[in-house]
Amino acid sequence: MAPSRIAIVTGASSGIGAATARKLAEAGYRVVLTARREDRIEALAKELNDAGHQATAYTLDVTDRAAVDEFATAFKTVAVLVNNAGGALGADPVATGDPADWRTMYETNVIGTLNVTQALLPKLVASGDGTVVVVSSTAGLGTYEGGAGYVAAKHGEHVLAETLRLEIVGQPVRVIEIAPGMVKTDEFALTRFGGDEEKAAKVYQGVAEPLTANDVADTIAWTVTRPHHVNVDLLVLRPRAQASNTKVHREL
Repeated sequence: MAPSRIAIVTGASSGIGAATARKLAEAGYRVVLTARREDRIEALAKELNDAGHQATAYTLDVTDRAAVDEFATAFKTVAVLVNNAGGALGADPVATGDPADWRTMYETNVIGTLNVTQALLPKLVASGDGTVVVVSSTAGLGTYEGGAGYVAAKHGEHVLAETLRLEIVGQPVRVIEIAPGMVKTDEFALTRFGGDEEKAAKVYQGVAEPLTANDVADTIAWTVTRPHHVNVDLLVLRPRAQASNTKVHREL
């Protein structure tokens, strides 16, 4: 694969995004790392470049449409777009959930994915062999108590991917959705619970082997590197200990 092939990863400052950038760089792509935290993506770009890969960092808030549109002008063609930026806030029931948290989750997970996909879709088509990856969640396929805000956002992201696939069929662009279940990263649960380490730890308590960011990144890289005529529409990825969003084996 020519190193000039560009793969853009949003939310690349940590977790699944950073791991995916590493995997795609190893696969021969020139990776463009985007996130709001400039120091994180600059450090990752340096790590990848020092290892002999090609990587560029670009500070970007995916909810800022003007900034996204400006970012898109830097490219004539793009081979891969990984829409990974997102996240969860809170675990309150519908009756007491914070509307501001709901709005933030919708803006980041859904509108952010929409912004970047719309801005880069012509570049993906122009590549002659483009791939859009949407990193959603099993929350986009089934609900659970205390998760309605995040579930609603991820359902929206799931429908965005599903509808886009219908609308651009016949164009040289695949739409792949990766829906991970329980993934233990450094920040996801901690952010969800406002920095409360005790609450964050309880999410994974007793689960012998939750998924890791590398597990998800490896799966993303596998789908992206399939022959161009192969489209993995939807891949659900869970640890063996998790049978559903509400059924998890815990060794207490």
